Amino acid sequence: MALKATIYKTSINIADMDREVYLDQNLTIAQHPSETLQRMMLRIMAWALNAHEQLTFTKGLCDEDEPELWIKNYSDEIELWVELGLPDEKRLKKSSIKGQKVALYTYNKNAAEVWWKQNASVAAQYKNLSVFFVDDESMAALANAASRTMKLQVTIQDGQIWLNTEAESLLVNVETWQQGE
Repeated sequence: MALKATIYKTSINIADMDREVYLDQNLTIAQHPSETLQRMMLRIMAWALNAHEQLTFTKGLCDEDEPELWIKNYSDEIELWVELGLPDEKRLKKSSIKGQKVALYTYNKNAAEVWWKQNASVAAQYKNLSVFFVDDESMAALANAASRTMKLQVTIQDGQIWLNTEAESLLVNVETWQQGE
């Protein structure tokens, strides 16, 4: 018997003063059976960091041809491709060709640092690719903040990212490893 996805509902308020984006959104997120709570919460944070009315979750882990999140325009072109994890060179190339802009969020310090040493020169070839690293402490805090129904407030100002839940306020540390154009 196949395991089913776990559904999370999130009411999220974004105040991104760096980009002048202010949104209130209700999100429904399906946590894939093979997906960790940390990774699922990182998808929510990636949504918040790229917040846009047309930014949507895709099939993600269930479809190799899609990113975790994307913005598609009315011509079906991918304006933003958001990826999580440590993709191989082929996936980096594919995302950079298909997406006008690409945002990659890496995590797990030991694995990410090894991956970056091996792939930094490859990533530099793609001028539309931005690479970010979310530290282990932030990832653990994100997982601890998860609940099946969440009310979240994300405030971004001067490069600092604050996540407020009903119970706590967390500083989410995101390093920029490569900034795309």
